[in-house]
Amino acid sequence: MKFKNKIVLITGGARGMGKTHAEAFVKEGATVFITDVLTAEGEEIASSLKNCSFIKQDVSKEADWINVIKKIDEKYGKLDILVNNAGIVLFKPLGMMTFDEYMRVVNVNQVSVFLGMTHSLNLLKKGTDASVINISSVAGLKGMPAGAAYNSSKFAVRALTEVAALDWAPYKIRVNTICPGAVDTAMLGSDDIKDLFKEYVNSIPMKRIGQPEELTKAVMFLASSDSSYCTGSTIVVDGGSSLI
Repeated sequence: MKFKNKIVLITGGARGMGKTHAEAFVKEGATVFITDVLTAEGEEIASSLKNCSFIKQDVSKEADWINVIKKIDEKYGKLDILVNNAGIVLFKPLGMMTFDEYMRVVNVNQVSVFLGMTHSLNLLKKGTDASVINISSVAGLKGMPAGAAYNSSKFAVRALTEVAALDWAPYKIRVNTICPGAVDTAMLGSDDIKDLFKEYVNSIPMKRIGQPEELTKAVMFLASSDSSYCTGSTIVVDGGSSLI
């Protein structure tokens, strides 16, 4: 099994892409920690999988990151793979979005990645072929109408990834980004974007949305030694939507 004896941490693991990533890592022999604010869903997923544990976490809170890393350290003393997957979405025209709305998106999508990498570093140094995968978005590649908060946060995730790749190369820790397009998760049903989404699907060159499993394949590639010479890279998984 490709990830036997590997310790994996996945944020936002209670549903959607995070859940699918967790299932794939467990299948390949990893010991997985998933975190989320959705306690019931997270506990249900963890109990259904072998070698999977749930820790409640608000990824925008530094104290929660300290708690998560402490628990992993106490139990295993290392971390091999970190997947910064948690995120939220809000589209609202610039000038109509409040400061609190803007900062909520930035804190969950961007600050969480900074906190996660900062507090995971010492454990990643103790890992084997350590790999960090930060989930950005096609919104991290180009601006979108009403995307002041979401675009800002996802561009920043790519920047943090590239900086960490340079800073951490001496430690042999690889740091890469995945930019998904539209993926079939609960997030797409939110009131903020469901009308915009209907129009967006028609514009995708492949004329469909992605499935979580298609993103998981990219995550597994970047987490494994198959990508041993990849760091600071951006992999786009979007059906061609970033080309238009």
